[in-house]
Amino acid sequence: MARLSHPSVRTPVWGVASLVLVALLATLAAGIVGGVFEASAIADAGATVRVLLPVTGVLGNLAIATTVGGLLAAAFLLPADKDRSRALTTAAVAAGAWTLVALMDVFVVFADVLGARLGEGDVGELLGSFMRLPLGRVLAAVVVVAAVVTVLTLLVETPTGSAWLLGLVAVALALVSLTGHTSGADNHRVAVSAMFLHLAGAAVWLGPLVVLAVLRVRGGLTATLPVVVARYSRVALWCYVVVGVSGLVSAWVRVGSLDALGTAYGALVLAKVVLLVLLGALGWAHRRGLSRRLASADGQQRWVFWRLAAVELAAMGAVSGVAAALAGTSPPVPDEAPAAPTPAQVVTGEPLPPEQTGATWFTEWRPDVLMLLVVVAGVLVYVRWHLRLRARGDRWSGGRTASWLVGMAILAWVTSGGPAVYGHVLFSAHMVQHMVLAMVIPIFLVMAAPVTLALRALPARKDGSRGPREWLLVLVHSRWGRFFAHPGVAAANFAGSMMVFYYSGLFELSLTTHVGHLAMIAHFSLAGYLFANALIGIDPGPQRPGYPQRLLLLFATMAFHAFFGVTLVTSESLMVADWFGLLGRPWGDSAIVDQQLGGSIAWGIGEIPTMLLAIVVAVRWAKDDERTATRRDRRVERSGDTELDDYNAMLARLAERD
Repeated sequence: MARLSHPSVRTPVWGVASLVLVALLATLAAGIVGGVFEASAIADAGATVRVLLPVTGVLGNLAIATTVGGLLAAAFLLPADKDRSRALTTAAVAAGAWTLVALMDVFVVFADVLGARLGEGDVGELLGSFMRLPLGRVLAAVVVVAAVVTVLTLLVETPTGSAWLLGLVAVALALVSLTGHTSGADNHRVAVSAMFLHLAGAAVWLGPLVVLAVLRVRGGLTATLPVVVARYSRVALWCYVVVGVSGLVSAWVRVGSLDALGTAYGALVLAKVVLLVLLGALGWAHRRGLSRRLASADGQQRWVFWRLAAVELAAMGAVSGVAAALAGTSPPVPDEAPAAPTPAQVVTGEPLPPEQTGATWFTEWRPDVLMLLVVVAGVLVYVRWHLRLRARGDRWSGGRTASWLVGMAILAWVTSGGPAVYGHVLFSAHMVQHMVLAMVIPIFLVMAAPVTLALRALPARKDGSRGPREWLLVLVHSRWGRFFAHPGVAAANFAGSMMVFYYSGLFELSLTTHVGHLAMIAHFSLAGYLFANALIGIDPGPQRPGYPQRLLLLFATMAFHAFFGVTLVTSESLMVADWFGLLGRPWGDSAIVDQQLGGSIAWGIGEIPTMLLAIVVAVRWAKDDERTATRRDRRVERSGDTELDDYNAMLARLAERD
C-alpha cells in the first residue's frame, strides 16, 4: 500500500508544477505567434519588457485563480476542519504572490506604454506621470486590493469572511477587465462585461482544482475527497459555460469578422478555442466515472484521479498562457477612437442609435452578456428546482414558474433591448428602464417565490460546510438581511434611494461607467423585490405588518413617486447636462423636454404597478378575513360559540346588577 500511495502524493506536485510550466511555455509560444516579442517601431522598451509583459500576466492570472480557489473552497466546499484552514493559508500565500506580481506588472506596463527601459536612466518622473493616467491608477488599485486580501486572508477563519474576501477579489477582477482590449468597435460595455466574466469564470474554474491538489499534497481530504470533488465539478461545469460564452463574445468584439481569423490574433483565438474544447472533453472524461472510483479505498484508483487532474491542470495552464499572449497582441479591430467621432461617440463612447419609434423599443438590441447570462442561469436553475420537486412528488404552482419566466424575459429586454439602448442617450428611456426594474419585474419575481422554492429544492449539508441552501438561510436570517427586509426599511429604501440616486453623483456614475450601470440595475431590482416581498410575498425574511399598515406603506410610496415625478416635470434644470446636453441628437425632443417627459413616465408607470400591488393586498386582506371567519365557524360548530356565550353572560350580569 505504501508503494501505491506514493504517486498520490507526488502527482499533485507535478500537476501544480506542470500548470505553471505549461502556462509559461504556452505564453512564450503564443507570444511568438502573436508578435508580442517583436520590437516596437515607436518607443520600444526593450526585449526584457516584451518578455515580462505576458509572463507577469499569466503569473498574475494563476495567482488570482489560486487565491479565489482557496477562498471559494473555504466558503462553499470544505467543512470546518483543518482542510478549511489549509485552504485559507494557500489563499494567503497565493494572494501574497499576486501582490508581488501585480506590483511588478505596474513597472512592466509602465515601461511598455511609455517606452522606458527598466534600469536605464531616470524613470522616476515618467513613472509619476504614468501613475496619473487612468491605466496607472487602475494597476495601482489592483496592487492595493491584492495586498489587503493578503492581510485579511491571514485573519479570517469563517466562511462568511471568505465570502467577503471573494467579493473584494471580484473588485480587482473588475479593475483588471478595464485594462485589456476593451474599447474597439464601439463595443466597450460588451467587451468589459465579457472580459470580467471570462476572468472570473477562469479563476473560479482553475483555482479550486489547484487548491484541492495542494490539500492532497499536505495530507488533507482523506475522507471528504469524493464529496468535495463532486461539489467542485458542479461549479466547474458552470464556469466552463461562462468562460466559453464570454470568450466567444470577447473574440468577436476584437476580431470583428471571420476574415480576421487569418491574422495572428485570430490564430491565437482559434488555438484558445481548441484548447477550451479539449479541456471540456478532459473534464467530462475525468468526471464520468469519478464518483465510483473516488469512493473506493484502492490507492491505484486514486492514482487515476491524480493522473487526470495533472493533465487537466496542464491544459488549463496552456489556456492561461494563450490568454496572456492574447492580452499583449494587437487585435484586428483597433482600440483607437474613430478619426472623426460624432458628439455621441465623444460623450458615450458608442454611436448614436437610430431615431426612437414605437418599433425600435423591440427591434434595437445591445446585448449585455453579463445580464443575459444572469437571465439564462436564473431560468435554468428555477426550472430545474421545479422539476426536482415534481420528481419527488411535491407540488409547486405552475403559475409561479410562469411568473418567474415572465420576469426573466422582461429583465433580458430591459437590460439588453430598447430601454438599454435608448436609456443611455434619453432620460425618458432611462426612466422607463428604471421604473420597470424597480416596480414591474419585482412583482413577477416575488409572485414566483424563488427563496421558498430554493429552500424546498436544495439539499441540506450535514458535514458543517455551507452549500447554496445554507448560505441562503444565513442571508435571510442575518442581522443585515432582517434589517433591509423590514417593511419600513424596505419602503424607505425603495422610495428614498431614488431621490439620493438622481440628486447626487450616482446617476452620472451609472451613465459614465459600466460598473455603475450594473450597480444601478442590482440595487433597484433588489430594492423593488424587498418592498414587494414585504407587501405580497411569501418568501421568508420580513415580519409583515397587518394589511392596513401595508396599504399605508404602499400609498405613502405612491405619494412619494408622484412628488418625484412632478419635480422632474416642472424642473428647468437639466440633470447631467454634460451628458444629455452634448449628444448632438438630430432627432427627438430637446434634452430638457425629454427630461420632463421622463418625470411624467416616473409618475405614470409608477402608479400602475402601485395600484396593482394595492389590489393584490386588498384581495389577500379579504381572503384572510374569509379564512379567519371560516376557522371561527368551524370552531363554533365543534365546541360552541364560547365568545358569544361569554358576552351574553356578561350582559346578563350587568342587567341583574341594574
